[in-house]
Amino acid sequence: MELTNIQAESIAQPSSTSNGFQWLLVAGLVYFLLIAVTAIGAGFKLAAGSHAKELFEFASNPITGLVIGTVATALIQSSSTVTSIIVGLVAGGLPVTIAIPMIMGANIGTTITNTIVSFGSINKSDDFQRAFAAATIHDFFNLVSVAIFLPLEIAFGFLEKTGIFISGFLVFGESHSIKGLNFIKPLVSPPVKMVQDTILSPLPNIAAGIIMVILGIGVIFFVVTMIGRLLKVLMVGRAKTLLHTAIGRGPVTGIASGTVITVLVQSSSTTTSLLVPLAASGTFSLRQIYPFTLGANIGTCITALLAATAVVGSNAIFALQIALIHLVYNVLGVIVIYSIPFLREIPIWAAEKLAALTVKHKLYVAVYILSVFFIIPAILIFVSHLMGW
Repeated sequence: MELTNIQAESIAQPSSTSNGFQWLLVAGLVYFLLIAVTAIGAGFKLAAGSHAKELFEFASNPITGLVIGTVATALIQSSSTVTSIIVGLVAGGLPVTIAIPMIMGANIGTTITNTIVSFGSINKSDDFQRAFAAATIHDFFNLVSVAIFLPLEIAFGFLEKTGIFISGFLVFGESHSIKGLNFIKPLVSPPVKMVQDTILSPLPNIAAGIIMVILGIGVIFFVVTMIGRLLKVLMVGRAKTLLHTAIGRGPVTGIASGTVITVLVQSSSTTTSLLVPLAASGTFSLRQIYPFTLGANIGTCITALLAATAVVGSNAIFALQIALIHLVYNVLGVIVIYSIPFLREIPIWAAEKLAALTVKHKLYVAVYILSVFFIIPAILIFVSHLMGW
């Protein structure tokens, strides 16, 4: 009996060497997740070719701008890419009043990545329910934020005025580009470029782009499944304590941690997607993960700010203005929604209810994705044109 207990303890508590190897595996899997997200973005850009910017150029009113930002980001899978393009378009003459709702839409569109990642747990009902709730809480927070701030912006233009006020103190006369600080891109771009330039080079751009997207999604499925299995073993003892210092120490710490990590990886999709396996395994609760995802919203603003520093000329102040508006909007969203108990509970309640429904009927997943990211945006555009906007 004593021998059996000792054996059980040795199985439950792997050796430090084994733990070290498993953490290396997790690090490697995170790297592959970064590559997969990059491949999806590169694939969409390859398939779209020179028409990528045309997604934005027919914006004629705030509703259309919101829809364009949402759909484009849902397709490209990168709010950083979309917001950087928006900064460039503003520098080229796109009105800031139209760019603001596009920025808001980018916040909504980027959350589709989390939903895709949650599919890695779809074969286990309990895990999938937790994963899907963790994935969609980001969606619902951003939807609530848009519902509050877009009408206020249309009525009073307070974000535009705030951006003008702050950018007046920071306007520059020459380029101060610091794009070289993006150390993630040099790590993940070579493998993606190698696949694109060697294996897929004989194919037309559209076909090659579609294949890259499919490969990226496939890698995400594999990576999430493996990370989930490893975390169930590793998230005990000191490892669990270390992660709790980042996520489980209250909302302020969670928001700050989400912000810092997203700044480092320059991808809110990646940051929030890494949390989905933690939720699926039950390591952290939905309420613990919630603040971390809000920090990711703030951290992703760094890319647009870096893009704005590269703009020179008469429109440089407008490019800086929209980048600052992106930051102010996300910070205000966190402060207003999370500080008011009623508003704070809406994303949690909605995510839990939707997750419970999807476990019973998987069809709700498809209905949800199509409705939020494509059908409702199409209806909004149609209605806005009927109203003569």
